[in-house]
Amino acid sequence: MMQSRRNFIRLAGLSIAGGIIAPQFLACDNKPTDLGSPLKNIGLQLFTLRDLLAENPEEVLKQVSKIGYKHVETYGADPSTGNHWGITTDALKKILNDNNLKTHSGHYDMQKYLDKDASDKENIEKYIEVAHNLGQEFIIAPIPPLNKLNKLGIPEYQYMAEQLNKAGEMSKKAGIKVGYHNHYWEFKEFGNGTKGLDILLAFTEPDLVTFELDLFWITKAGESPQSYFDKYPGRFSQWHIKDMDRANSVPLDLNKFDERTGKRDSINLDEVTKTTKYAEVGSGSIDYKNMVTFANESGLKYAYVEQDDIYMPDKYASIKKSYDYMQKNFK
Repeated sequence: MMQSRRNFIRLAGLSIAGGIIAPQFLACDNKPTDLGSPLKNIGLQLFTLRDLLAENPEEVLKQVSKIGYKHVETYGADPSTGNHWGITTDALKKILNDNNLKTHSGHYDMQKYLDKDASDKENIEKYIEVAHNLGQEFIIAPIPPLNKLNKLGIPEYQYMAEQLNKAGEMSKKAGIKVGYHNHYWEFKEFGNGTKGLDILLAFTEPDLVTFELDLFWITKAGESPQSYFDKYPGRFSQWHIKDMDRANSVPLDLNKFDERTGKRDSINLDEVTKTTKYAEVGSGSIDYKNMVTFANESGLKYAYVEQDDIYMPDKYASIKKSYDYMQKNFK
């Protein structure tokens, strides 16, 4: 950890560069397989279909496979039983196998584990057992303690980093790596341009902790994904790919001051929701053709279509539209 702390001290006074790095490649060819690059062999974060999964997980996975997806990212494992959507790990594994689907990664709720004030932490050992049984390579923390969004400061992010390192030490024995997935609140500044995500990156050990960059949310936060790839090469082994409605593409102003209090604005989830709308990949304002030229630099291994809310009446048509775009545009 000493090296990470030295890195943080070195980085703390530096702002993340905002410019776009010049493209280096004409197509994403990072770690190609017989199924293509991570962008061609795109997966699906199953949270996208959460309402349908609650009704019939087996039918959902069958339809996902029929569209063409070869792998999925799970979410929602019960921290005590390991069950997903009311079915056991063994049952889920069988459904995946029956539909020729793999799962390389899963989102596992660690809000209490990452909260320094919580005493009833989630069972990380159970998560490791579930991920190992499913054949997953990554256990991803999808959110920080949501009940403390406006209380997250440098000490809280440092604590989260230490906890991720500890979980990474535990999971390493099973051949699994722990990771963290961002939204927008990790880009609030704490002075000198230092942001929550920078603290997590600086205080976690690269051999223990990876990051899953949500390209929608970092863009919505007004940051440049490319600048993070440049400053922290190889740290972003997974991406979430979703597009942004063109009429709702104005970045959030996370760091304006409240003149009444002299402090930065607090995070208001309801207000953010009003200015946020998603789109199927390729139909919105995010330039993925340019973005993926940085896949090698980021360390990309797996990527997933995710759409937090779908507005089309047929949700399968929505994920097919995103899948078809990726197949058409990437090798």
